[in-house]
Amino acid sequence: MKWWASLLFILLLIIPPLVDASETLAQPHTGHQDVFPQPGDAADHRGDHPGGGWEGSAEGIAYSEFNHRFAGLCDVLFGLAELGLVTRYPWALWTRFVLPGALGIISILLLVWSDHDAWPIGSLSFAETFFGQDIEIIQHKFFGFLAAGIAWSETLRRIGKVRHPAWAAPLILLTMIGGLLLMVHSHGDHPTSEKIQLHHTLLGIVGVAAAFSKAMASWMPGASDHFVKRWEMAWAGSVILFGLLLLVYSE
Repeated sequence: MKWWASLLFILLLIIPPLVDASETLAQPHTGHQDVFPQPGDAADHRGDHPGGGWEGSAEGIAYSEFNHRFAGLCDVLFGLAELGLVTRYPWALWTRFVLPGALGIISILLLVWSDHDAWPIGSLSFAETFFGQDIEIIQHKFFGFLAAGIAWSETLRRIGKVRHPAWAAPLILLTMIGGLLLMVHSHGDHPTSEKIQLHHTLLGIVGVAAAFSKAMASWMPGASDHFVKRWEMAWAGSVILFGLLLLVYSE
């Protein structure tokens, strides 16, 4: 099967959930309360649901699901690109930049768009967003910095600016840190917080497995080509699985 046919097949599988979430997000609210509260409104607090606030509302759920699924699409795409690299599939040379590009997009998504009431799009100030009491927001922003760090280091590696094996460390260690943090990540007072936490724990396990696989491929002394290829495929497979899990994320 040609590479473009494979990619088209994958896109046909993963775009419908994104469209469904975006349509739900765009639906007008039929209740009496404004679900996009103005700065200073009492309903703007994340813990106000079920009293009509954002967290746990239909619009809030659609917003969160769209963000997770969009990130999942990016993960699947760069996982496929990584799989193509390790199998030496005859893709265009630029595909090696899909990983830093996708993670750069994810970092922007998390730093700007992850929380509707956080800086820079919400009513919370910069200090309240990054140094406040809402651990969920702080973790989202931290994940954004992790993704940005990996995107930056991998760009340098893939354009040949740095070549020492130690430069694999940001990708491996930051992926490991992100996976471990996902195991304790929760959505506060959300009505389905236990379900969300279980899903994020599973994501964390897959993330740790991805980091471990990349470490084995990058840092095992005297490893054979077959050994490295096997662990590189495990890395790519873990990334794809991570993305697929995000694509089926629901609250």
